[in-house]
Parts: sequence; structure tokens; C-alpha cells
Amino acid sequence: MIAKLNDHKPSSIGQASRISGITPAAISILLVWLKKQGMLRRSA
Repeated sequence: MIAKLNDHKPSSIGQASRISGITPAAISILLVWLKKQGMLRRSA
């Protein structure tokens, strides 16, 4: 998962979720990690 995200460098969660092989569970883990890092921002 990390390698795929590093290769594609998505700029949003939506883009990350469309990468082949990235599961919904992986997106959930990514969201939790971003929130803990204080990097999660909400768009309007």
C-alpha cells in the first residue's frame, strides 16, 4: 500500500481510493493516520 501511494502521490483521498489495489480498509487506515498527524483537512 505504501509503495503504491508513493508511486502515485495522490493529492486527495478520492484519488487514493481509485488506485488499483488500495482497499477501503487501507483508506480507513490512511484517514486515521492523517488525523493523528494533524494533516487531515476538510474541503468545502
